[in-house]
Amino acid sequence: MNTTPAIRLTGAGCRFGHHQALSGVDLIVHEGERVALLGASGAGKSTLLSLLNGSIPATDGVVEVFGQDLAGLSSGRLRALQRTIGTVSQRLDLIEQVRVLHNVNAGRLGSWSLLRAVGSLVWPRPDDQIRSALHRVGMEWALHERTERLSGGERQRVAIARLLVQSPGLILADEPVSSLDPTRATETLDLLRAPAEKATLMVSLHQPELARKHCTRAIGLREGSLVFDVPIAELTDALLGDLYALT
Repeated sequence: MNTTPAIRLTGAGCRFGHHQALSGVDLIVHEGERVALLGASGAGKSTLLSLLNGSIPATDGVVEVFGQDLAGLSSGRLRALQRTIGTVSQRLDLIEQVRVLHNVNAGRLGSWSLLRAVGSLVWPRPDDQIRSALHRVGMEWALHERTERLSGGERQRVAIARLLVQSPGLILADEPVSSLDPTRATETLDLLRAPAEKATLMVSLHQPELARKHCTRAIGLREGSLVFDVPIAELTDALLGDLYALT
């Protein structure tokens, strides 16, 4: 049985100039856990997710994903690891000027040869996997729509569909339901649990009620420091009150 954690942070920190965005974070997350990241804007949630997908380096401590220390990886090995990590960022990272088909198809490019990837960009084909992913997020009608014509919530669902075709082992979602109504938010969080059978999910949320419904564990960040890490059943109103209290 593999007991290597999906995520291990040891004294992890990140500075931007003189600003300490994260400081001394110790954290272990095992395969299959669904972890809610809670905290006010600027608490360090987005920075933590960026450390985990390797888009920014830690300036202190160690960040390990699936047993690999990100700081010690060559660029090629880091890209290989990143293919197992699915990210939904606040920016969504969609190409606005192309059709939805192109953006969803991009979820598979990292696992293909260069020739096949280039060919799929020039002549994308809407196969069953793409159609199924769009159907699951309620966007099958938008297959050939230009992405720039979609609403914010619709673009968010396209980003989720791209994640579904990637089938990652680790899913990092930064406020993935911020533009969605309550019903669609619930559906989206259900979908984020679906891409891989044992996928680990870490999701940044501002709605504690969604964390309680969809996650197994809650982590609170405040001013770059981890202030609590509890099973979801122990996420009390008192903890939340302290977390969001004005300093």
